[in-house]
Amino acid sequence: MNTKYLDLLAQKYDTEEKVVTEIINLEAILHLPKGTEHFVSDLHGEYQAFQHVLRNGSGNVKEKIKDLFKNVLSDKEINEFATLVYYPEEKLPLIKAQFRNKKELYQWYTEIIDRMLNLISYASSKYTRSKLRKALPDQFVYIIEELLYKTDEFTNKEQYYTKIVQQIISLGQADKLIIGLAYTTQRLVVDHLHVVGDIYDRGPEPDKIMDTLINYHSVDIQWGNHDVLWLGAFAGSKVCLANIIRICARYDNLDIIEDVYGINLRPLLNLAEKYYDDNPAFRPKVSSSDKLSDHERLQITKIHQAIAMIQFKLESPIIKRRPFFNMSERLLLEKIDYDKNEITIYGNTYQLENSCFATINPAQPDQLLEEEEQVMERLLLSVQHSEKLARHMKFLMKKGSLYLKYNGNLLIHGCIPLDEEGNMEKMTIEDKTYAGRNLLDVFEHYLQEAFAHPEETDDLATDMVWYLWTGEYSSLFGKRAMTTFERYFISDKATHKEKKNPYYYLRENEEVCRNILEEFKLNPDHGHIINGHTPVKEIEGENPVKANGKMIVIDGGFSKAYQSTTGIAGYTLLYNSYGMQLVAHKHFNSKEEILLEGTDVLSVKRLVDKELERKMVLETNVGEELLKEISILKDLRKYRYS
Repeated sequence: MNTKYLDLLAQKYDTEEKVVTEIINLEAILHLPKGTEHFVSDLHGEYQAFQHVLRNGSGNVKEKIKDLFKNVLSDKEINEFATLVYYPEEKLPLIKAQFRNKKELYQWYTEIIDRMLNLISYASSKYTRSKLRKALPDQFVYIIEELLYKTDEFTNKEQYYTKIVQQIISLGQADKLIIGLAYTTQRLVVDHLHVVGDIYDRGPEPDKIMDTLINYHSVDIQWGNHDVLWLGAFAGSKVCLANIIRICARYDNLDIIEDVYGINLRPLLNLAEKYYDDNPAFRPKVSSSDKLSDHERLQITKIHQAIAMIQFKLESPIIKRRPFFNMSERLLLEKIDYDKNEITIYGNTYQLENSCFATINPAQPDQLLEEEEQVMERLLLSVQHSEKLARHMKFLMKKGSLYLKYNGNLLIHGCIPLDEEGNMEKMTIEDKTYAGRNLLDVFEHYLQEAFAHPEETDDLATDMVWYLWTGEYSSLFGKRAMTTFERYFISDKATHKEKKNPYYYLRENEEVCRNILEEFKLNPDHGHIINGHTPVKEIEGENPVKANGKMIVIDGGFSKAYQSTTGIAGYTLLYNSYGMQLVAHKHFNSKEEILLEGTDVLSVKRLVDKELERKMVLETNVGEELLKEISILKDLRKYRYS
């Protein structure tokens, strides 16, 4: 052990008693039950639905309320109390409006504060007092601890406890206390949150999801393909940036770019107004509840075309300078006969529809106009100088990874690229060949390199970030080719099909999943692969639990764009000391509906895996870290105090 490090540590633990006390504390924590993990995936900007799932802990809050009060409260009262815990600021005024006088209201305050304290006591029963204290609202820590740990077997302090509550109410602090207790409960029922990819794109409020995660007490993120697109744009990839704007135009979310992140789209609009007109293939996808004027719709349609054509042009140089990407078939602009308005791809010729090639020089189809170059330079500069976007992207990098090994499970958004026989697919990058875990590690290395050097816009690292979005062997894309061009311009839907990596049907096979777990040095007898990325079509009978429980797919469709095909509004997963439960969510209509009716958006929980023995902190990633701390403290004691 480095003696300089021990000397520094001794400044904190400057007596043997302090060292011994901390060792005792950490050793004891190892024998507490593991905390509850909460897994969510493919949020796609659906902030309101995500908020509800987060606030109710995928039903965990209501389960604890039922456990405590099922013999005391009616179903209606349980629902109302649960809603108060989920949305205290909004629910309190609705409840208070029902009372005719202060006496009734004060009686309710007394009862509800006592009920919330009982709930917190129950929810915190497997945590240390120190951990509970950190979860309490700062301004009420002393008062809450007095009320939580009250003992009055000799009735000496009965009036003392009563007076505390009376004073809270009479001094007008009851609402603040109830709100604080509600958020403490939410925090206690979930010890750690895993976001298994795709925070961004399609939905309207990914920025609010990011703000929530930044302030969340314990979280990690496994990047999804859409998250990497945003990271790539911030890291200097113009083609990633073009993709982002195109997707935002497609789903009528350009205000995320302009209003939320402060990126000026006026130069792009001026370009679009000059070269493009209405085009049905590029009109924004909007729901019936959205109201766009004809003028707004036309503007978005023009922007959509302008940025799509810039994107296709920007792809070509990357494909040419990186032959090992094996994407020459995707040099689509060079495969067009501009006189006949036809394209020949994969040996077949197709008539093009909805074409918008006004900015293309047939002799050099991938050449950007000077105006297009200027627009992209200005957009990239604006992106990299957005303070809010910088804060979000830095957090995404800090808390994110392509995969995570956590408590014996493998968390990954997309796939482990496999061949038809279930072997790890190999990719050669600059004369070195990678597969399986090594391939994902090298992908992550390049993403970190690109992010660390945003001034480099055409280097290999930046190109590799785009490859993660669209490449054949990308663990995030997981398909043989992205057919964006075909969907816009070719009517034959056979050309739209994107062939998936064999992983997506082989993951039904238990042996394949066990091999993947072994590849990542995880125990295949106890571990699981927890996967997002591909919506589970429950409406067609697809089971999210695959391979005899080794594979759990938790993308059931938070995104409203998917819900007509999935039949549900997302899966989430809970993993506590007793085992795993999968939760399916019904469509989330509105917070107002929940506040008024007390309904929840959960369906039946499914038991995925039950622990034979209750799992303790000792058996977790946190336990591994605590054991290291204990070992260091023992070295310190031996070095300084023996």
